[in-house]
Amino acid sequence: MIQILLIALLSLLAQLVLPWWSLAIIAFLVCFWRSERAGRAFFYGFAGVALVWLAYALLIHLRTDGVFTGRMSQLIFRTNNAGLPLLATVLVGGLVGGLAGLSGFFVRQVTGNQPVKHTS
Repeated sequence: MIQILLIALLSLLAQLVLPWWSLAIIAFLVCFWRSERAGRAFFYGFAGVALVWLAYALLIHLRTDGVFTGRMSQLIFRTNNAGLPLLATVLVGGLVGGLAGLSGFFVRQVTGNQPVKHTS
C-alpha cells in the first residue's frame, strides 16, 4: 500500500513539471527499491498511476461539465459515452505504470540487489 501511495504522489508531482512519461521512471524506481514479487510490482505500478490519471481525467471531466470527455468519446469511440475516455485513460496509464514497475522489479532481480525489508 505504501508503494501505491508513493508512486501516486511522486508521479503526480513529476507530471507537473516533467513530461507524461516521467511516471514510468517513478514507478520503475519505486518498484526497483521496494517490491518483493513480480505480481505486486505490476499491481503497485498499475494502481499508483491509474489513480493519478483517473483523478486528472475526472478533474477535466468535471471542469468541462462532461463536454470534453463526451466529444472525445464521439471522436475516438463513435459513441456519446463519457465513461469510455475515462476508462481508456486509466487503462493506458495503468499499463504504462504497471509495466514500468515490473521492469524495475526484474532489473533489480538481474542485478542481484535485495529488496528493502519492511514490516507491514
